[in-house]
Amino acid sequence: MTTATTLAPHGIVIGAGFGGIAAALRLRAKGYRVTLLDRGNAIGGRAQIFERDGFRHDAGPTVITAPFLFEELFALFGEKLADHVTLVPLTPWYRFRFDDGDTFDYGGTLEQTLAEIARIEPRDCAGYLALLEHSKRIFAVGFTELSSQPFDRFMTMLRQIPRLIGLGSYQTVWGLVSRYLTHPKLRQAFSIQPLLVGGNPFDTTSIYGLIHFLERAYGVHFAMGGTAAITAALSQLMQRHGIEIRLNTTVSSVRIEHGNATGAVLEDGHVVAADVVVSNADAAHLYGAMIKPAQQARSARLKLAAAHYSMGLFVLYFGTTRIYPEVAHHTISMGPRYRELLKDIFDRKILSEDFSLYLHRPTATDPSFAPEGCDSFYVLCPVPNLQGKIDWNKEGPRLRDRIVAALGASLLPGLQETITADFFMTPENFKNDYLSVHGAGFSVAPLFRQSAWFRFHNKAEGIRNLYLTGAGTHPGAGLPGVLCSAKVVDALIPALSPPLLPASPAATQAATQTATQTATELAAGRTSATGTAALSA
Repeated sequence: MTTATTLAPHGIVIGAGFGGIAAALRLRAKGYRVTLLDRGNAIGGRAQIFERDGFRHDAGPTVITAPFLFEELFALFGEKLADHVTLVPLTPWYRFRFDDGDTFDYGGTLEQTLAEIARIEPRDCAGYLALLEHSKRIFAVGFTELSSQPFDRFMTMLRQIPRLIGLGSYQTVWGLVSRYLTHPKLRQAFSIQPLLVGGNPFDTTSIYGLIHFLERAYGVHFAMGGTAAITAALSQLMQRHGIEIRLNTTVSSVRIEHGNATGAVLEDGHVVAADVVVSNADAAHLYGAMIKPAQQARSARLKLAAAHYSMGLFVLYFGTTRIYPEVAHHTISMGPRYRELLKDIFDRKILSEDFSLYLHRPTATDPSFAPEGCDSFYVLCPVPNLQGKIDWNKEGPRLRDRIVAALGASLLPGLQETITADFFMTPENFKNDYLSVHGAGFSVAPLFRQSAWFRFHNKAEGIRNLYLTGAGTHPGAGLPGVLCSAKVVDALIPALSPPLLPASPAATQAATQTATQTATELAAGRTSATGTAALSA
């Protein structure tokens, strides 16, 4: 166990979501004393676990697509993720169910995916391979090079614009997919990825098309025990290496003196002093409620005033008194409308009578999530954020009943009779529980005009010694995005000289091996048993 010396500079991290956890570990590996503050009663931010009548539910993220980003955190201290968490690859990654009852299983080997595409539209097999090649090129720039690149200087952005234009980043994800695929069902299936990070496929920059290659290169995994198993392992890692974790502690503001962040002011008025402050709070909440406008740079105020936010989320958690073995681990149920439904959610901000749903059945992989003979589910429904002025006290129960009826008539026959221990969250919960502005599910939306330099910077604008991680900062939302935001902060925060916590030889070797292996795989186009090596140039 590593203990922190009182002589080391003190870093505090506000918020224990994955971005904050990763930042705390990276600060500690640099030799800082680290205190992690969170207003919840457990770390993980939105990645909580709910328990009700013997049923367990992951509250937030359920899909692991870049396990090497977690491996890096353990490698910093000479440890291995696999010694603490069991990740299971899923096949299929997602099952799509269309409104006419047709299905499409996406994931597994390349050959399995091509066979599924051929069943719907044989001519789109070649188009998918071309889309994957384009996605690989975006990945090589957008993820490998730029996801951990600081964009706090405009010249950094200017240097990248020709490359981004060359990759067609001015296109939307829908435009990119439609360029290669012809069948409406396949266009829908391969364009929904922006919704996983809060974006409308018809507005989101096509740089998010890199997700296709990310999934193909590393697969889609589930952590046995749920995402909470990962947060538990990370909590133990932090404790083993001397990071102080203070829960049930709400930070009301950042203390700023003469343009320097010098600590956090708690809700009760106490101040936690620090040499470095990292905020994992929602970036819009940080600038809107935790820092006085006069203390911010004009650029931050302008971004806040012009911010366009992601959609909201309605999440229904429930158990069933029977098992539905034919339901996949991840199912995406598409409604009768696609573009028009998304317009209702993102533009008109009205609650439609129809909907599309993401259904998570963890008991398909880990039966411990439910009592014997039962299943555990959550269903996520994209809805307008709170700018839509929807009365969720009235509409929440009504939407719950409509979703149960729809699932009972399709994926989960007889659900009205088998559902038990159900409860739900609305955008109001996201606003109150997570301090998410407008109850947005993923902070600011992933538009081109809100990406890289145009997004909230990882190095606070106009304030020294304050850094930002999380969904509202570069590179964006989703587990890979928030973990990479901590890598950006790691690159920005000065290393201690000499380091007060020298890395052990084992840690140095493990971290080097992880980084080298990842870089080598990406450069060579190798993948993890998915059959895409043949796609390498």
